[in-house]
Amino acid sequence: MNLRKFFLTVGFSGLSPKAPGTVGSFVSLFIGLFLLEFLHVSTLFLLALLITVIAIKQIDIYEKEVGIHDGKEIVIDELAGMWIALSICGINSENMVIMAILAFAFFRLFDIWKPSIIGKIDRDVKGGLGVMGDDVLAGIAAGIASAGVYQLIEKFIL
Repeated sequence: MNLRKFFLTVGFSGLSPKAPGTVGSFVSLFIGLFLLEFLHVSTLFLLALLITVIAIKQIDIYEKEVGIHDGKEIVIDELAGMWIALSICGINSENMVIMAILAFAFFRLFDIWKPSIIGKIDRDVKGGLGVMGDDVLAGIAAGIASAGVYQLIEKFIL
C-alpha cells in the first residue's frame, strides 16, 4: 500500500468513481466529528493547518509522479477545508447536527462554485499550494457562512 496515496486520498475515499470530492468531504466530516468528541475545536483547526502543510509537499511529489495537477483522487484538501469549516462555525454538542449539515453544504458550495479569491487561487496557483489553498479558503468561507446562517436559524426558527 502506498502511504502517500492513502494520505492524499483520505483513506482511498478519493478513489470513488462518482463525486470523489463530495465523498472525500463526507468522510472528512465524519472523521472531524469523531475527533471533536475527544479534541477541542482549536485543536482540530491546528490539525487542519498541520495536514495542509504536510499535504502541500506530498501533493508536489505526487503530481511529479503521476504528471497530473490536482487529480480528482486527491481529497486531502477537502479534509483540511471541512475541518477548518467545522472549527470556525461554532459547532458544539447542542448544535452538532445542524452545524455539520451547514458546514458540509457551504463547504461543497464554495469548493465547487469557487467565488472570488477561491477561484483565483484554483486557477493561478500551481502545485500543492494551489490544490490546498482554494479549499482552505473555501473552508474559512463555509465556517463563517455556517455560523451566520445558524444565528438566523436560532433567532427565527429555534
